[in-house]
Amino acid sequence: MKLNDILRLMAGFFVLLSLLLARFLDPGFLWLTAFVGLNLLQSAFTKWCPAIWLLKKMGVKEC
Repeated sequence: MKLNDILRLMAGFFVLLSLLLARFLDPGFLWLTAFVGLNLLQSAFTKWCPAIWLLKKMGVKEC
């Protein structure tokens, strides 16, 4: 998989996971959804994403 595909997979996974955790455990897990959304917004403006940095360190190729 390419870097962008993995990034989208991670974001979608964490959003769905936080929604499930909020539904079945504690509504406070919605803060995780907000955190993921804020990271996506800030990366759109700053062109820097912590997940991309981590994935590159793990050896995932961009293309």
